[in-house]
Amino acid sequence: MTKENIHHLTFEDKEICLVGTAHVSRESVNLVNEVINEKRPDTVCVELCESRYESLTQKKAWQEANVFKVIREKKAFLLLSNLILVYFQKKIGHKLGARPGEEMLHAIQSAEGVGASIHLADRDVRTTLARTWRLMGLWTKIKLLAQIITSAGELESITEEQIEEMKKKDVLETLLTEIGEELPEVKNILIDERDQYLTYKIRTAPGKRIVAVVGAGHVPGIQHYWNLPLDIEPLEQIPPRSKLIGILKWVIPFLILALFILGFFTAGASTTTHMLKWWILANSILAGIGAALALAHPLTIFSAVVSAPLTSLNPMIAAGWVSGLVETFVVKPKVRDFERLPEDISSLKGFWKNKITRILLVVVFTNIGSSLGTFVAIPLMVRVFA
Repeated sequence: MTKENIHHLTFEDKEICLVGTAHVSRESVNLVNEVINEKRPDTVCVELCESRYESLTQKKAWQEANVFKVIREKKAFLLLSNLILVYFQKKIGHKLGARPGEEMLHAIQSAEGVGASIHLADRDVRTTLARTWRLMGLWTKIKLLAQIITSAGELESITEEQIEEMKKKDVLETLLTEIGEELPEVKNILIDERDQYLTYKIRTAPGKRIVAVVGAGHVPGIQHYWNLPLDIEPLEQIPPRSKLIGILKWVIPFLILALFILGFFTAGASTTTHMLKWWILANSILAGIGAALALAHPLTIFSAVVSAPLTSLNPMIAAGWVSGLVETFVVKPKVRDFERLPEDISSLKGFWKNKITRILLVVVFTNIGSSLGTFVAIPLMVRVFA
């Protein structure tokens, strides 16, 4: 990191010093400290939202998390996605010998040291992830998950040359940009929208002398939008769920029940019994496999097996929610699980080791298994009926 990572901007009567950093770079930490101590600004803007700020500055925040509430509010996948992004940063940070987000933490500490106020400039990470997921089509979601899995495997084979190149950039933004080349709609939400959001929040920060600390990947975007009119209200809204998905949630169970009824009246009770057998087997087995892959407790796997054939016919309940709640009740996460969470998610193995992330995996994997079970069962039932 050199002085070329410092950019001077003005807006109305404000002077802004924009510092581009790599989120896992020791050089970034030193640069941030130097700039803030030299400029002694009125305000320091950091690329953090409220939840990420709390996770950095309040180590006990995880201990207050309510796992039951996360599952009940259908946010298990959202939280797991956030933790997976943290895993990427931690993994690369370990390769580079720096802790992810350390430059933001030092920016906060340096700001406090010179009496500057802290201004959180990033959009809530939960909003970003929710917008990303809601605005993607099914095929895009599949490609994104495949890309993430592929990238996770490639982390182990990073070369020295790649590590040196990463030190010059914002690592997470580099990863997301690479994904964005394959999935432009994802890049628009993860990068372009946040560029606009950060620009607006930095321009409207209090004080006349401002230092803004952001990932280097956002600097070109902020410079692009700097003198353009911006409205961030639409960027803070979570799009409604797809109408098609909402319709299918009700149509598919209705069609399956209609298939049972039609089979009974046209082919007899024996045929209906065979159809019911395939429905139960496909849903139960695949949901149970999903829970087992998450290393769920035997009682949790049993709950997935029993609940899947029923929840698949109920648009309001998912098998993963049932198994997730059972897992939470059985394994009873303790304070130490929350305390160890930041350390455990630095490895893929840790996601299964920690009770909190294992519960999230149980919810997601059971739901995936149950969904696959539905699509496997339908052709088997139709074949029996035919």
